[in-house]
Amino acid sequence: MEILQVENLSFRYPDAEKCALDGVNFSVNSGDFIVICGKSGCGKTTLLKLLKRELTPFGECTGSICYMGNQLVALDADITAGGIGYVFQNPENQIVTDKVWHELAFGLENLGLPTEVIRRRVAEMASYFGIQEWFRKNTYELSGGQKQMLNLASVMIMQPKVLLLDEPTAQLDPIAAADFIATLQKLNQELGLTVILVEHRLEEVFPVADKVMLLEDGNLLFYEHPKKMGEYLRTHMHEMMAGLPSAMRIFEALSGEGDCPLTVKEGREYITKQYDNSIDRLEIPPYEHKDALALELKNVWFRYERDLPDVLRGISLKVYEQEIFCILGGNGTGKTTALGVAAGLLKAYRGDVLVDGRKIAAFKNNELYRHHLAMLPQNPQTVFLQQTVREDFAEICTAMGYKKEEREMMITEIAGKLDITNLLERHPYDLSGGEQQKAAVAKILLTKPRILLLDEPTKGIDAHTKQLLADILKRLKADGLTVLIVTHDVEFAAANADRCALFFDGEVISVDTPTAFFSGNNFYTTAANRIARGRYHNAVTCEDVVELCRKNMPTVEEK
Repeated sequence: MEILQVENLSFRYPDAEKCALDGVNFSVNSGDFIVICGKSGCGKTTLLKLLKRELTPFGECTGSICYMGNQLVALDADITAGGIGYVFQNPENQIVTDKVWHELAFGLENLGLPTEVIRRRVAEMASYFGIQEWFRKNTYELSGGQKQMLNLASVMIMQPKVLLLDEPTAQLDPIAAADFIATLQKLNQELGLTVILVEHRLEEVFPVADKVMLLEDGNLLFYEHPKKMGEYLRTHMHEMMAGLPSAMRIFEALSGEGDCPLTVKEGREYITKQYDNSIDRLEIPPYEHKDALALELKNVWFRYERDLPDVLRGISLKVYEQEIFCILGGNGTGKTTALGVAAGLLKAYRGDVLVDGRKIAAFKNNELYRHHLAMLPQNPQTVFLQQTVREDFAEICTAMGYKKEEREMMITEIAGKLDITNLLERHPYDLSGGEQQKAAVAKILLTKPRILLLDEPTKGIDAHTKQLLADILKRLKADGLTVLIVTHDVEFAAANADRCALFFDGEVISVDTPTAFFSGNNFYTTAANRIARGRYHNAVTCEDVVELCRKNMPTVEEK
């Protein structure tokens, strides 16, 4: 039975030259698990908001959306508010109360349900989602994963028939993200809930999806089972190939035939059956860093208030010149705090921070931020101050003292490199999350820093743009740039970092090269490493696995 029907849906934002959506047609059956993917700015979030009537953006909309056989725009508010749930990308944007228990009850209270019904539903939902231990906590005390789980529970307590989610795992560490997706799958299987999920991290969601929708420039290109998507992308030489789950990427790179693997288990079975392991390892040359330190944290301790626990507990970290250094770890382990201390935005109560060999306190009158160091925060919106992206770029160039001719050339060059030329005349807040992230990175790079600090720079951007960003960082590194990145994106770190560090409980647990770091981990590692583990050594990226497969002879079964 169809629960949603979308016919010839088009949408144009005010003053926009192109439609954000252009003649989109599809239907969703009750109980389906649908994944929507595509490049940043392709129309994913716009489509999702149009399916949730209360979030419909301002603009010109044509076509029709039917929910359970009725036009969505004609339904009573109570039906749409309770029947279609929505979970945002940023957990902070959805929480509205101070206590966990009150957040769970808030939606039901607004519907005017009896107290006994509210108490019963809250107790049931708290038990289902494992919220009992933090039921009476303040919402601001929760980790990112807990906040997102609370948002999901607060929506589910309304007993929706359709659940819409806009990149809900974007700010979660790999373990929390996997737990969140597993919960969605459980809701889909046990309750028959219809799930429509916008996501860039496809590793966990493809195996549970019934169908995958691929959008590009507002057009629907593909809407079928995920196993068919690899062949479609390979045939059309599409950029989204780089964003597929590792098992699919390895299969397609090796021109595999037959049933396409989706999971780590299926990927392991494929390479085991198809290739021997007479050559079972990649030889990795030792990492040689520069002698000079660009940034150093020495026995740094930090807490946000005198009476609160320490967030950083004697951290010592060395980042060498012309190094791309990635910090990984769970939500709440102190990664972002360490970045703030390194940037001089937070002051440690014990220990030293040295930039280019100088104590950070020695830099006066914003000297630190003029070609020495720049930081991109986790929320890209905080970077923008002007009415258009171009005006924002011009402002930072003026502040840096660039001449007018140089300013225009730099803006044009950086916009071209990050593929955001078409965004220059738009308001930063009108951009999608991925577009905001790209524009924010571009603005920071315009300051020409020697040390660049990035907090979750790949959050909300597609695989092709990630590769563009990686290429830019590597070119800048060759020109002398040092990059310190906090990230949950293990694939990005494995492919691009010179060294990686694991944070836990406010401490640095280990520092090593990506090969040694990820090869020794079970959870903070790549899907490619899980596929190759026990068969091929030192393989942490899809390219590593493909290289080793090609070096080995096909098995007898393959011949």
